[in-house]
Amino acid sequence: MPFTVPAFASIRDALLRDIKNQLPDADIGADSDYFIRATSVASAVEGLYQHQAWIVRQIFPDTADREYLELHARVRGLSRKPAVAAGGRVRLTGTPGAALPAGLQLKIADRAYTTTEVAAIGADGTAVVAVAAATAGIVGNAEAGATIELSAAPSGVTSQATVVTLTGGVDAESDSALLDRLLELIRRPPAGGNKYDYRRWAMEVAGVSAAYVYPLRRGLGTVDVVITSAGDLPSVATIAAVQAYIDDLRPVTARDCLVLAPTPRHYDVTVAVQLSGLTLEAAQAQIDAALRSYDTSVAPAEIAIRSRIEAIVSGIPGVVDRTVTQPAANVVPVVDDGQVEWVRLGTVTVRPM
Repeated sequence: MPFTVPAFASIRDALLRDIKNQLPDADIGADSDYFIRATSVASAVEGLYQHQAWIVRQIFPDTADREYLELHARVRGLSRKPAVAAGGRVRLTGTPGAALPAGLQLKIADRAYTTTEVAAIGADGTAVVAVAAATAGIVGNAEAGATIELSAAPSGVTSQATVVTLTGGVDAESDSALLDRLLELIRRPPAGGNKYDYRRWAMEVAGVSAAYVYPLRRGLGTVDVVITSAGDLPSVATIAAVQAYIDDLRPVTARDCLVLAPTPRHYDVTVAVQLSGLTLEAAQAQIDAALRSYDTSVAPAEIAIRSRIEAIVSGIPGVVDRTVTQPAANVVPVVDDGQVEWVRLGTVTVRPM
């Protein structure tokens, strides 16, 4: 049976009982010296019990505090992954031939970015330039097509630019993510290069939030590893880092390992609903939020199930009936030698039935 830590009052009462047993004439009333002394000792003993309980929690990684979890991980050769800054490309416009030096400052609201290469406006009046976020973390990610402003546009260059891609920003690894990696290593120790080894190697690289392994997809001796970053596409730098890291660790008998990002495949949802006690605007917001929550659970190469979408809509309080017209069937991703599709939710349209 597990040991039950006695409460403070129980410890004090036990001390007073022992005193009374040894000294039958002793006064152990609430205003006596013995009561005061027993109270102070019981307080100290209770603190020792609490400290012992805290020590026991640190013995096991799944109950350990942050610093002791890191010590458990360090014993296994793991360390917390740092935050990674987003990177990508932006499209600038201006006069053909206008120079674009490296180090140009850009902003989206209060988020700062810097160009990392020298370029010039092309004959079509545009140039696509590599940029990096100034601050590490998912805060640096931005949607394609977003407007980004040059802080000081060079001569002949328009101050407004457009995001082509800005992905790969990931926050520092959380305690739960570090614990998951540690438990995975304990439960599935290194096995000479099986698919779990490849997943673990990919997950050890900063900037990788999830990894999916496809052995033998391109023939004998091949392994494909698909990675994502904070529920989005990884940056080119993260893909290169994972590729180099795995190439250094994989068995020499593995002919080829390819690290790649999934290819997004967007689909829209259109649903007609009959409502009771719920406005169409509120239904739109709740259905959109519920479907996007489902979208986060769909991994690369997984199918978006139409019946699951119908069930999610039906589960919204106030939805009496529904008819999903888009998608017309399950959204099945393409998985072949050239790509691994990742079905992603696009626009959600809710109409009255």
